Amino acid sequence: MDYKKLRPESLMMSYGYDPNLSEGAIKCPIFQTSTFVFHNAQEGKNFFEVAYGLREKNQNEELGLIYSRLNNPDLEILENRLCLWDGAEDAAVFESGMSAISTAMMEIMQPGDLLLYSRPVYGGTDHFINHFLKKLNITAIGFRANETKEEIMARVEATGKADKLAMIHIETPANPTNALIDIEMCAEIKKHYSANDKEVVLSVDNTYMGPLWQHPIKHGADLVLYSATKYIGGHSDVIAGACLGSKELMGRIKGLRTFLGNMAGPWTGWLLMRSLETLKVRMEQQAANATKVAEFLHNHPKVEKVYYLGFIDQEGSEADKAIYKRQYSSSGAMIGFDVKGGEKEAFAFLDNLKLIKLAVSLGGTESLAEHPQTMTHADVCKEDKDVMSITEKLVRLSIGVEYHGDLIADIDQALKAF
Repeated sequence: MDYKKLRPESLMMSYGYDPNLSEGAIKCPIFQTSTFVFHNAQEGKNFFEVAYGLREKNQNEELGLIYSRLNNPDLEILENRLCLWDGAEDAAVFESGMSAISTAMMEIMQPGDLLLYSRPVYGGTDHFINHFLKKLNITAIGFRANETKEEIMARVEATGKADKLAMIHIETPANPTNALIDIEMCAEIKKHYSANDKEVVLSVDNTYMGPLWQHPIKHGADLVLYSATKYIGGHSDVIAGACLGSKELMGRIKGLRTFLGNMAGPWTGWLLMRSLETLKVRMEQQAANATKVAEFLHNHPKVEKVYYLGFIDQEGSEADKAIYKRQYSSSGAMIGFDVKGGEKEAFAFLDNLKLIKLAVSLGGTESLAEHPQTMTHADVCKEDKDVMSITEKLVRLSIGVEYHGDLIADIDQALKAF
């Protein structure tokens, strides 16, 4: 059988794993060890030379394991399988989504550089960009989803540091409004500001779409970032992050990961491998449920507006329609909506939910609801939140795998409570 012709959902069960190396175990065991034994001193020397970048791996050279901060079977097999979904050359898994994002940004940029990023982004990312990166003397300039390439480039030029642009970071769809960013347009901006001696890096936070519904590398992205806690993990029982890209870029990022020590451990790797086996069936059920829930909300008298990609054909701009058709294979399972009223009404809705739980995070098997303005995006300044529609009346829903009729019944009774 030609494994290259198999789809990722089939390969998730066995790719990269040889049962003969683990006593015939059908599933990869948890390699709960800190260090690995070398057969001889020369082998140890060879492994370290490649691991620390002292030389390139020779053709047909088989590298072994050294230390779980550098490599671990659970982590390596997981990273190999993640690459299949996004068509990436290599991947690195971290202990959280923020550790993946922060490590990538710190490796790509240096003091004096300029970062261009889309807004809104996840609140933790926003804080890291606008607080921590300032300490490193890295300037950041944001742009919104509805801005043209010319408007965005004008923002870059206005900083006076266009020649220092080192990285473009976007989140699409944006958290929590589902605003769309054109990846190919950003790739054009990246190309415009790249030079022979310095290539601008384009990274895409793909958490909202997971590995299934959008593949940024195909549209010109250099790095794909995930909070693997969300759809990849999918069961609200593990914290993890992932970064995927070319061998060259991932070699740099894995190098910094080694010395920061923020790689995922074997338990995390094992849990994520387990979850990848059901990724497609989970996400497809969540998307189907979200369609039903969004339609219900769209017609409810107490709902002012629904932020859902499935309504782009009827309500979106021509630009958004084009982006959606080009970049996405699904409307996803994330819904934002404005209740009629304000914080009081939004809180009343959230407090009266029974089946859907009031909690942050997303992408798990259970449905969750939260209030972005005062929770996940609390640290974003009010002026920016207002411009980006993150208002006191906005509620965010992450739709799970429950029966859609029960989810709708719960939403209906909570809306009737105020």
